[in-house]
This record gives sequence, structure tokens and C-alpha cells, in this order.
Amino acid sequence: MPDLTAKKKRPLWYNLSPLNLPVPGLVSIFHRVSGALLFLGLVWFLLLLDMSLASEAGFARVQAHFAHPLVKLSMFVFLWAYLHHLCAGVRHLFLDMDQGVRLQAARRTAIAVFVVSLALTAFIGARLW
Repeated sequence: MPDLTAKKKRPLWYNLSPLNLPVPGLVSIFHRVSGALLFLGLVWFLLLLDMSLASEAGFARVQAHFAHPLVKLSMFVFLWAYLHHLCAGVRHLFLDMDQGVRLQAARRTAIAVFVVSLALTAFIGARLW
């Protein structure tokens, strides 16, 4: 009879697919992603600000830069990141105060974060486009 303790231990496979996460987990992950995106985008924003304040030619270059459709799309993504990070941050502040920690309330507020951030992004983005 083989010794069961001598059997090679196999590694466990953990399914980390976001498709299997509940909505509050997705909000938490997107909160972190949007924060990292905003942090990395800060370098680009500061570079553009410096260029626009340096001279009139720099300001004209920044205006031409913002006219490109890919830049407009990236600004739309940064707008979503800012609004999602803001809404999810407010939600996390309430969770830190033990408000909305029950399962149903957590699901409702997580869905509200997605709906409000996407609606605000669509509204503000349409007016700025």
C-alpha cells in the first residue's frame, strides 16, 4: 500500500478571474486601478501644464495635442478614473464608519458607484467633447 504522506503535494489553482467576483469586489479592484491610473497620468498632466505655461507656442502645441481623437479618448478614460475613484472613495469612507456593511447594502452601494460614475462620465464627457 503506498504511503499517502509521501505523495507529492500538488499546487492549488486559485481562480482569480474578475468574472467570478461579486460587485463589491469589482468596485474595490477598479478603485485601485483608477487610483493607479490617476497617479501615472499625473506625470502627463504636469508635463502638459508645464508646456502650456512656458510660452504661447507651448500653449498652441498643447491645444493641438488635445485636438487629437486618441488624446480625447484618453482624457475621457482619465475622467472616468477620477469620477469612479471619487465615488468609490466616498463609499469606502461610509464602510469605514460601519455604514452599509451588510451584504445587501454593500451590493446596492457598489452598483450605485458604477452607475453614478458612468453616468457622470457620460454627462461631463459629452459636454467637454
